[in-house]
Amino acid sequence: MPEYAILIYPAANRVYTDTSPHLLRAELEVFGDTVLSAEVTEIAPRRIGGVDYVTFTTADPLTERDIAFLANLSSLYVLFELTGELFRPLPAGPLAVFDSDLLTIQKYSGKTNELFTKLLLNLTLLAADRPQAMLDRRLHVLDPLCGRGTTLNQAMMYGFDATGFEVDGKDFDAYEQFIKTWLRTKRIKHDATSGAVRRNKVRLGRRLDIEFGHTKEDYKAGRTRRMSYLNCDTLTTDELLKGGSVDLIVTDAPYGVQHGSHRARGESSRSPRELLAAAVPVWTRALRTGGAFGISWNTHVVTREELTEILAGAGLEVRTGGPFEAFRHRVDQAIVRDLLVARKPAS
Repeated sequence: MPEYAILIYPAANRVYTDTSPHLLRAELEVFGDTVLSAEVTEIAPRRIGGVDYVTFTTADPLTERDIAFLANLSSLYVLFELTGELFRPLPAGPLAVFDSDLLTIQKYSGKTNELFTKLLLNLTLLAADRPQAMLDRRLHVLDPLCGRGTTLNQAMMYGFDATGFEVDGKDFDAYEQFIKTWLRTKRIKHDATSGAVRRNKVRLGRRLDIEFGHTKEDYKAGRTRRMSYLNCDTLTTDELLKGGSVDLIVTDAPYGVQHGSHRARGESSRSPRELLAAAVPVWTRALRTGGAFGISWNTHVVTREELTEILAGAGLEVRTGGPFEAFRHRVDQAIVRDLLVARKPAS
């Protein structure tokens, strides 16, 4: 049987580096169950020559399309085919259409690890009714608690459209400054507009809208993507977005601890449990039928059972069992993070 090894991406955060093999193993199993043509077996962390890998076997050799999917594993650095003691690197070209500093250049207290953000987006996409869309379709991603935009940036990296909601004005200002500077520095053709958000003559907040092309040729030809950041209460999501207009909802819920830049967030006046109970049904109205919802959270403030009940109460079908139960991990002493993904079924 063909055997392969994944060299794990060296994350800057030591705690995340230590848990990466465990998370990658579960993520790879989800890829195998959804989009790979070859059955994936014997997935296991393995130390070779003092270096950590995740190895696996397949019933048949990986196809080019299989490799194209695996190139987007969140913690994959290099994919090798193993033959005895020989490692043959495979040409794994990820979807990334921009330089990685779009994700890594921002540094601030409380930032969600960008590799974990990619993991959550991957799992959410694979839980939707069209997981093959990772390679084939233009998708619209919503992060209704977007902070300083890590999810928006990952969606941009994948060539998707993205919309974010964040009530904290400082986060909005910081992201607007960052993304405009980044686009100019990289000489990416774009058009950026900002202004007030109003509904029935009532001012709800501010918004930033950016239309951009991956290349100058794409921009000139009208092959553009869009990113919108709304500095509004997340409970206005269903007022400001058309029902069924997004393919994926991906968000990292408040952890119930204070992280410098997030002390002023309006959502912090509610407990994380109260916020999610109120917001999940609102967010779900923007999700198309067959679309998927992915959320990570601190298990110290909301139990898995409580959050599952909230998602199910909003009409979502939560994925359980197998690898979907294997993503719980420690972030620090105050945070043990887990995730849930669910699909919006036909009514």
